[in-house]
Amino acid sequence: MTTPPPPDEHSLNIRKPYFDLIATGSKTIEIRVGYAKIRKMAAGDSLRFNSGDHSLLTHITDLSEYTSFEEMLTAEDNTAIGEPGMTRDQLLAACRDIYPPEKEALGVFALHLRLPHT
Repeated sequence: MTTPPPPDEHSLNIRKPYFDLIATGSKTIEIRVGYAKIRKMAAGDSLRFNSGDHSLLTHITDLSEYTSFEEMLTAEDNTAIGEPGMTRDQLLAACRDIYPPEKEALGVFALHLRLPHT
């Protein structure tokens, strides 16, 4: 019987307001586009977020890929993505403010997160 390999640990930089939302547990879905490092992530892996001098370790519980931000927002729990009270249109605008159309075309990933102590 073989032992499965340990989960991988990944690292991403994140803007401070989103870091804080993840740290408090109100943001449990991180949205990214299909860069090579994102495509290497899988459910069960650890994901460390860095913002300035702050660092936070989370675990990926699920990962879903979509063709666009609109498709992702239709399928995912919008209240787990952004700041409390943000509308779908505000979330879409925030995603597109960070990622221009050529980046969105790489694919959209929803990383479902869990803090280690939850």
